[in-house]
Amino acid sequence: MDFLIPKAYAAGFSGPDATSGVAFNSLLNKILENIVTPVVYLIMALAVVYFVWGVLVFIKNADNPEKREEGYQHMIWGIVGIFIMISARGIIKIILSTMGL
Repeated sequence: MDFLIPKAYAAGFSGPDATSGVAFNSLLNKILENIVTPVVYLIMALAVVYFVWGVLVFIKNADNPEKREEGYQHMIWGIVGIFIMISARGIIKIILSTMGL
């Protein structure tokens, strides 16, 4: 039965200590808090600004069908961007809750 047990464990190696999991969770939380979350909020803010810009272009050029279409496209892509960022935030929260963080 010795062939079923890896030699490192048989020699008394007990594997990674319990603090490495805590350190990894702490590192992951810091990365999420200091990098990922601000980036998601920044991109969401940019999507809102893009949407508002589309509304302004749409209203300002009410008599020009080409410019109105341009404003409409800005509004659509702004909404798509907002939806994607809200979805990304939700997916991150699901992953964190699944991992127990």
